[in-house]
Amino acid sequence: MVQSLWEASKAAELQSGLDQLVYRSNIIGADRRVCNYGGGNTSSKTIVKDFRGRDVEVMYVKGSGSDLATMKAGNFTGLRMDDIRPLFEKAEMSDEDMVAYLANCMIDPKHPRASIETLLHAFLPFKHVDHTHPDSIISLCCADNGKELAQQVFGDRFVWVPYIRPGFTLSKMIAEGVLNNPKAELVLMEKHGLVTWGETSEECYAQTIKIISEAEAFIEARIDEAKVFGGAKYETLPADVRRNIAAKVMPTIRGAVSDAKKMILSFDDADDVLQFVSGRDSAKLSQVGAACPDHLVHTKVVPLFIDWTPNADDIDGLIAKLKEGVAAYKEQYTAYFERNKNEGDVMFEAAPRVILIPGVGMINTGKSWAMSQVSGALYHRAIAVMRGATALGNFVSLSENESYNVEYWPLELYKLSLAPPEAEFSRQIAFITGGAGGIGSETARRLVSEGAHVVLADLNLEGAQKVADEINAKWGENRALAVKVDVTSEELVQAAYDATALAYGGVDIIVNNAGLATSSPFDETSLKEWNLNMNVLGTGYFLVAREAFKVMKTQSIGGSMVFIASKNSVYAGKNATAYSAAKALEAHLARCIAAEGGEFGIRVNTILPDAILQGSAIWNGNWRNERAAAYGIEPDQLEEYYRKRTTLLVNIYPRDIAEGVAFFASSKSAKTTGCMLTIDGGVPAAFTR
Repeated sequence: MVQSLWEASKAAELQSGLDQLVYRSNIIGADRRVCNYGGGNTSSKTIVKDFRGRDVEVMYVKGSGSDLATMKAGNFTGLRMDDIRPLFEKAEMSDEDMVAYLANCMIDPKHPRASIETLLHAFLPFKHVDHTHPDSIISLCCADNGKELAQQVFGDRFVWVPYIRPGFTLSKMIAEGVLNNPKAELVLMEKHGLVTWGETSEECYAQTIKIISEAEAFIEARIDEAKVFGGAKYETLPADVRRNIAAKVMPTIRGAVSDAKKMILSFDDADDVLQFVSGRDSAKLSQVGAACPDHLVHTKVVPLFIDWTPNADDIDGLIAKLKEGVAAYKEQYTAYFERNKNEGDVMFEAAPRVILIPGVGMINTGKSWAMSQVSGALYHRAIAVMRGATALGNFVSLSENESYNVEYWPLELYKLSLAPPEAEFSRQIAFITGGAGGIGSETARRLVSEGAHVVLADLNLEGAQKVADEINAKWGENRALAVKVDVTSEELVQAAYDATALAYGGVDIIVNNAGLATSSPFDETSLKEWNLNMNVLGTGYFLVAREAFKVMKTQSIGGSMVFIASKNSVYAGKNATAYSAAKALEAHLARCIAAEGGEFGIRVNTILPDAILQGSAIWNGNWRNERAAAYGIEPDQLEEYYRKRTTLLVNIYPRDIAEGVAFFASSKSAKTTGCMLTIDGGVPAAFTR
């Protein structure tokens, strides 16, 4: 049940009315059962000094494109009420005219554009107004007998407004309904949401929670868990089984939904999802339509529901049904677009954003992991609404044409335009071995800075996790994932790719970077030392590349592999026979894979660095002493020795190699494969020839 999050002591510390509005908005958005991601809006009317020092009545209202849970003072728009009030006398006003008019009412042109529902707040004669999308209220508003049920819950305290798209007309209808009903305490917007108000910010919030709680209690009293969604039709598979299935099928899904642009996936097997996907009526219910207009841009009108009987031994059958299902969904979506399009409309990607699999869970797609989570979060709300609406009556939604007009509504598309432009590695997933080390961690930071999601695979899980935590703190939740892997173990490498698929859907870039180094005169090189180098630098690179190759072929959207070899791949290093031979193996292995990968759009290139001492576990061990001994110098003289032997008189750093990786993985080298790039400052003995 929804609970009040208002803390009187915290609210008392807030100095201005705008600060209290921010606080109220944040606690409303903190509970998604109260308000959708990106949806709803709040307002506060107050007196401020204008640029001439005059007292002016101003309404602060949520600006377009922000989210109540995270918005700050700068996300609100201040508008002069004296300029807005005359609009109430108008008979009609188009969206375009309203937006243009409101731009002239702003007290600061730097404020964000006012929400399409600004006039809803302005026309109501209350200091504080909340518009939210509570699950319980939407359940009432999406039940075919919702208005009659609302009378049982709220008596004569509510105003019911038939569905109409937000804008001038709806705002005026709401205000007139409230003004004509002196007992009104709330407005119910059919298929849309709730409007409440108060004379103080605290009173307004308390009223919002009170009304939601009344509706919740009414619905819960009518819920029979055994009959929710028609009762269970399928048995839910055990957690480890369903997660294994998801990991195996997600690369197939990712390939199928990635047309002009790649998509990032996420998996969700929360209890409410599992109850819904296994329900007897769920396949039919899921196709009724969106539970709220705000969902449409992120979830599309309907999800893809897979007709599959849960069976851990039928993963191939599920994969076949997923391929068929996504293809059919695309055809149906294209037909939907053609039936309803308006002049100038450009179709979004036709693939589903929400995929439901009985017994397994939900898979969501988006341009990033965060946006796939938005699709999932909104479908959780849809499930909650269908649960409530079907307990009360029949679940109903918008007409197809109205759904389309909301999905392609210019004012909704404007919100999407506020997102920053996509970077070079947006929508891409990079798997980096040796991710905790100097080259691996610097490469991860470099790729993430241009939009990538990265998996840091390393024997040193603690070190990899530290890098992942740093990246996530700077770039956002789950941009980086740490996994423990021994590259010489076939099973552990496969498990690492399964973890990657489960986290993001697949892989686009691999950086084969895990390493070690040993140094011995040739006649003193033991078989153990030889095998160690071959196992890690040869077999390890083979296994990491082979498993990536399989995933990339399954996705059918290409990919890029970058091997971090060494100048020793082409230069016979003194006292380093095992290491140099293994590094030569890496370089030629990369070219062999490139020869086979071309027809699948898989590029494979190699970087040949010279000694990189910074941040390297290799150089902090015996290798430093061994190499110094080989050159007849002291260990602390190595860095200067390496600098002086280059033609450019420079040292090589992890960031230099990261730049090389970024080049090979980027669109700038889209026509390059089987190439070796030397980044060593110019060591003449290692010049390729």
